[in-house]
Amino acid sequence: MTGRERVLATLNRQKTDCIPYDLAGTDCSAVHAISYKKLRDKLGILPDKPIDCGCLIQLIAQPERELMDLLQTDAECLWFGSKETKIWNTPFGVDMVVPNNYLIEDLPDGTSVLKNADGEIRGVRAAGAYYIDPVGTPLAHITSAGELDGFDELFERWDYSATYDEPIEDLAARAKIQYESTDRAVVGLWRLHYLQSGQVMRGFEQFLVDLMVDKDMAHALLDKLHQVYLRRVDTFLAAFGDYIDVVFLTDDLGTQQSGIISPKTHREMIFPYISEVVGKIKAAGKKVVMHSCGAVSDFVPSLIEMGVDALNPVQVSADGMNPRDLVREYGRDIAFWGGGCDTQHALNNPDTDVVRADVRRRLEEFGHDAHWVFTQVHNIQYDVPAENILAMRDEFWKLTRG
Repeated sequence: MTGRERVLATLNRQKTDCIPYDLAGTDCSAVHAISYKKLRDKLGILPDKPIDCGCLIQLIAQPERELMDLLQTDAECLWFGSKETKIWNTPFGVDMVVPNNYLIEDLPDGTSVLKNADGEIRGVRAAGAYYIDPVGTPLAHITSAGELDGFDELFERWDYSATYDEPIEDLAARAKIQYESTDRAVVGLWRLHYLQSGQVMRGFEQFLVDLMVDKDMAHALLDKLHQVYLRRVDTFLAAFGDYIDVVFLTDDLGTQQSGIISPKTHREMIFPYISEVVGKIKAAGKKVVMHSCGAVSDFVPSLIEMGVDALNPVQVSADGMNPRDLVREYGRDIAFWGGGCDTQHALNNPDTDVVRADVRRRLEEFGHDAHWVFTQVHNIQYDVPAENILAMRDEFWKLTRG
C-alpha cells in the first residue's frame, strides 16, 4: 500500500498491510526546530539550510521531503504560506524561515516579543524559553453579548493568522502540486478551535465562567465564530479540497486528570457547533482527525457521534487514557493517531533503551485490533536527542515491518 492508502484505510477502520507511520504529518505530531536541526544533522542532510517554521507559536519545523523520504513517513502537511518570508536568527541558535510580517523582536534581556501591525505585543518568548506565549485577551472587557458585533474583523481572521497572507488561489495551486507529487496522505491543518478560542478571547477563567453562568455571552461568541468557520470550510473545500485527504482539527478539552469542562457542558455548549463543522467536512468526502490533549476518554463518545475518524494524540500519561482500554471500548468506531511513545516520561530520556521499551509497551497496549497511526504523543520537544527520535522509529519499524 502507499502511505495515502495506508492512512485512509486506517481511518476507515479497514485492514492495512502494516501500521502507518507519522512524523510531522500534523502540527501536533511534529518536531521542535531545535530537535529537528539535530535530527537533520544526525542524518547528514541539509546541514546549512534554515528551518521552515511550521507553527509560529510552538516553533516547530516544516519537514523537507528529503527527511520524510528517508524515514518513510506515511503522511505530510499542507502548511499555510506567506507571500514573502525572512530569516529569524533565533536566540536559541536555529535560523528559521518565518513570514515577512511575523514581527518578532529579540530584546537585550533575552526575551523576544511578537507584535501585530499596530505595534501591540501579542506574544512573548521568555528568556531561555523555546516557545511563544500568546499575550492579551481581546474580548475580556466585554460585558454584554451585543458588544461583540463591533469585533467582526477579529472573528474573521481568528485561527487564520494574518501573518500567513498567501492568496487562496496561490495556496490552491501549491496544494495541487503537492498532492500530485506524493503518495502520502496529505493533511490540512484547519484548527477551528471553539473552547480554546473562547478561552483566549475572553481569558481562560472568564470563558469557563461564561459557559456556566453567562450562557448568552458564550453562545453569542461561539455563534459569531461558528459562522466564520462555516464560511472558511466552504472556502477551503472549494479552493483545495480535492488536494487533501484529511482535515486536522484541534481543540484541547483535557487536563492531565480530567476534562477542562464536563462532558455535559461540552454537549450543551460546544458539541452543536463542532459537530456541524465535522459534518460539513465529512459530507465533502474528507477524513477528520480531532486533536485534544489530556484526559479526554469521556469525550470520545461525542467525537464518534459527530463523525470524527481519529483521535490525536492519545496522551498515554493522562488519567483514563490507557490505549488498551480505549481500543477495547471505542476501537470499533474510531481510529487513533498517536500514543506510540510517551513524550513526557520516555522520549527525552538520556537512555535510548527507555525509548525502545516504551515503544514496545505502546505496541502491546494498542494490540492487533487497533486502527492506529503510529507517532509519539504530541510534538517532539526541544530537549529530545536525535538518537531518541531514530530509536523510536527504528524500534517501531523493527517490530511492525521487519
